[in-house]
Amino acid sequence: MLKNLVLKRNAKAKKKSALREIIETVVWALVIALLVRYFVIEGYYIPSSSMAPTLVPGERVLVAKFIYRFTDPSRGDIIVFRYPIDKRRNLIKRVVGLPGERIEIRDGKVFVNGVPLEGELFDRTYYEAGYYGEGEHIVPENSYFVLGDNSKNSDDSRFWGYVPRQNILGKAFLVYWPPQKIRLLH
Repeated sequence: MLKNLVLKRNAKAKKKSALREIIETVVWALVIALLVRYFVIEGYYIPSSSMAPTLVPGERVLVAKFIYRFTDPSRGDIIVFRYPIDKRRNLIKRVVGLPGERIEIRDGKVFVNGVPLEGELFDRTYYEAGYYGEGEHIVPENSYFVLGDNSKNSDDSRFWGYVPRQNILGKAFLVYWPPQKIRLLH
């Protein structure tokens, strides 16, 4: 009889132990997932055509949120940042101007310090529009000038100015959705 009571207690302890292990595993998995999402990598949805043809509506990208803790954004990087006018919104654009540079859009080209940007990443027409899209402007320290790849349909630095460094959330590096369009971003 005493042996049966001990066996029943051990069985209950094992059941509680198994349930406790499951709960602890789920809690730790959630904590790790939240830490990864907050500090390492997060997925973002592309809502508009402002970055077409590079990114089109409906695609989803992975953003390395840790990368700019170790390095500064470079010209050509596709970044996700808090919109300077409404920090509750996130936008995705390409870095064109770095701190201290003179930026001018003229004749469909972007000029940095008087030299036109060239290469595959900038082989498109840029429209002179908005206050910062007309004439020459100097990018303030700790700020960046960003443009959408689809200049005709992009609300970008030409209209609202510069992106403060502290607003940058990370660098987009991979399209992961839809599956048939998986690719690295340049």
